[in-house]
This record gives sequence, C-alpha cells and structure tokens, in this order.
Amino acid sequence: MILYAIPTPLGGAPADALPASALQTIRTISDFVVENAKSARAFLGAVGMPLPLQKLHIVQIGEDPLPMLQPLREGRPLGLLSEAGCPAIADPGARLVEAAHAEGFRVVPLVGPSAITLALMASGLEGQRFAFCGYLPREPAQRAKRIRELEQRSRRERETEIFIETPYRNDALLDALLETCHPGTRVCVAADLTCPTESINTRTVADWRRARPSIGKRPAVFLLLAQAQ
Repeated sequence: MILYAIPTPLGGAPADALPASALQTIRTISDFVVENAKSARAFLGAVGMPLPLQKLHIVQIGEDPLPMLQPLREGRPLGLLSEAGCPAIADPGARLVEAAHAEGFRVVPLVGPSAITLALMASGLEGQRFAFCGYLPREPAQRAKRIRELEQRSRRERETEIFIETPYRNDALLDALLETCHPGTRVCVAADLTCPTESINTRTVADWRRARPSIGKRPAVFLLLAQAQ
C-alpha cells in the first residue's frame, strides 16, 4: 500500500495549485493523517471528494506515528496533509514518512507547491547551492549569533541560506537581519506566495535599511546570500 504525501495550496483553490492527476489521486483516498483537522477538511471539501467529509477518516498527527499507519496495514492507501505546502518539509509529517519506510510501505509524493522552492526560484540568489535552515532561535542574542553563522557559511560556500519564522515574529526577524548582516549581503523576503497579495523582494541589506517595509503577519520565507570577499 501507498502513503501519499499531498501538497496543499499556499493560497487559493486546490485546482489552482495542484495538477489534475494529483487531485484525481486524492479523491481515491478515504484515510488521512493531517497537521490540522479543520483546515484539512476545508481542503478536502474544495477538492470535491466523492465521499461525504463525515465518512472520511481524518486523524491529526501525534507524537507516535505508528498507530496512524493502520490503514496501510489493512490494505488501504493513506494520505498525509500538511497545513500548507509540501508535507514532511518543515512539518511534523516527516515522522510518519519515516515510520512508513521502516515498515516497508511505498511513499509517493504528489506534485504541488513548496514555499521554499518557489521563494528560491524568484529570489535571484544562488540556486546551485542552498540550504533550508528551518526556524532561527527566538532569543535575540542567540538569533543574532545564528544569523552571523549563516552569513559566514553563505560567504564561504557561496550558498543561499533559507529560513522561516512564525508570522507574528516576521518583522523582528527582518530587524535582526538588518542589524546583524553586512551591508552588501542580499536578503530576499517572499511573503504570501501564490496569493493575490504576494510580494517577493531581493535587496542588499543597505538598501533594505533605507526603505524598511513592514511584513506583518503574512506567511513568509527569508533568504540570504552573503557577498563574496
């Protein structure tokens, strides 16, 4: 049996973000492990499932993924849904995928949006060497230390560093980047990807300092590429 890793839209309708073949596959599944049950039901309702939502088996992922693999053991396909974007990337679903591999089940990723790769594609930064670094520390001193480490690694390896933040801390993170990084370091802020309010801007730190915008509580991806010395 197959565990399907199902991307969900970053904004807009499923048909705008997922190919018809992925939507067709999703409609054949009745068992789902999800990050958030409410948003998962909204997504599945928009997909046009043949079964009523009340007859779908939807379980929120927990610390122990093993019980959640039971549909696979019983010969039924299982879908893994993230809150937005690709499951198992910056997402607790990775534990379920690991457990599925350990029991010998096939894992099939469906095509769909990834905020990380979309941001990199549109940033104009180094696309041959890049690293996703997840969340940076919350505590200001530790966050500044981590930013300096990433900037040094970026300069040394000519590598784009990619990271994210909880939306209500977006502006604090941008402030920390502008306070900590070298003026020539390029920073991209990609917010509300695939939404009508999408904005993607890449500038040097010096330029950001001259015209520092407010990101607000919008889902955002941050990218950094240090200037070679």
